Amino acid sequence: MRNNMYRKNIKWIAAVLAAVLVTGGAATIHAGTVATEKPMAGINLSLDKYSDAVLAEQEKEETAEKNMEVTAEQVSVKNTSTTVSKETTDSSDKKTTKKRDSHLKLNLKYDRLGVADVDSYLNVRNKPGESAKVIGKMTKHSGCNIYTINKGWAKIVSGKVKGYVKASYLAKDHEAEELAKKIANLRISVNTETLNVRYLPSTDAGIYDQISEEDEYDIYKKNLTKSWLKNYIAKNCKKSDLKNINTGKMYNNLKNWMCISIDNEKAFVSKDFVKVTFNLDRAVSIKSSGIASKTSSDNSSSSSLSSMVNYAMQFLGNPYVWGGTSLTNGTDCSGFVMRIYEHFGYSLPRTSAAQAGATRTVSSGDVRPGDLFFYGSGGVSHVAMYIGNGQIIHASNPRTGIKISSAYYRTPIKIGRVIS
Repeated sequence: MRNNMYRKNIKWIAAVLAAVLVTGGAATIHAGTVATEKPMAGINLSLDKYSDAVLAEQEKEETAEKNMEVTAEQVSVKNTSTTVSKETTDSSDKKTTKKRDSHLKLNLKYDRLGVADVDSYLNVRNKPGESAKVIGKMTKHSGCNIYTINKGWAKIVSGKVKGYVKASYLAKDHEAEELAKKIANLRISVNTETLNVRYLPSTDAGIYDQISEEDEYDIYKKNLTKSWLKNYIAKNCKKSDLKNINTGKMYNNLKNWMCISIDNEKAFVSKDFVKVTFNLDRAVSIKSSGIASKTSSDNSSSSSLSSMVNYAMQFLGNPYVWGGTSLTNGTDCSGFVMRIYEHFGYSLPRTSAAQAGATRTVSSGDVRPGDLFFYGSGGVSHVAMYIGNGQIIHASNPRTGIKISSAYYRTPIKIGRVIS
């Protein structure tokens, strides 16, 4: 019951925090300089007050959960009272309130929220009109700020993409806010060039992967507790995983760590190196010139690779299903690239690890569209297809489905080539 209320409250906050979705909260992407939106006056003050009230209630719930753990430890060690004094609770509440993240104070407001109300994706064009160049794509439920609407076309900005979309495919105003309540997510962006992600919340734990400042990552558990982590370890770890970790120190330092989702897996990051935001998905920039510039000089090969990228892009926003191989009804990462290559007459193994073994290794300096990027920790567990300009397309996880990411959103362990 409490968890359902917590999720409901998060969704309410997300609607009024939709401003975050267009501020480009992550560090600057190195693909080039593009226009970003400037703050404007906007969201209703009553929603600000409502949001603050909800946050205060959440903080009390989190404090109560931690106090329950303290109480349990006191009972087992000292056999004393099973309640925490009101003075302790009040003091803890005050400290928690002081630590409230600045971005939750709604100091950034935007004029008009729009949400892509489509099944897969919405094209963003450089000018109003069906024949105008596509410069970006908004996947299902991506958010934007609407500047103006004229003759059926909305001038928008979403993340770092500024252009025009068909207004009929946007939820607007109150409808957009209601939709945002249901779909916005709690995420992090990295405020350093690369960040070590660990198997457990300790600098003594093994490194799971390295993530970059060029993408955002969903938060699985923002405020860790001892009971939650013990349960997580029991389900996901072996005794050897704890061999070099001072568990007492780890449990005492949980306030400085959080658990995030990378593709369909879980790992831990230090809060010192991340920024937390509530937001919607944002448009991704599409630069078709990069496809031509990175392909082979052979015209037939170049044409084939360009066609492959364009074909893969048709399925942007379609669902992720573990074990699936359907580009329309649901596929996992390896099923996605297998089906793309199959369409062009190439046979690939079913799993990402087997695909890595079946491809020729190329260097990052020689990468071209159609190459496969393999990721994992200790072995290959995820695969994506390079589409040019530092971007990949991949079936990421059940929430986002097939999406576009920076090729270095995490550290690839191999880049493989199928077409010579």
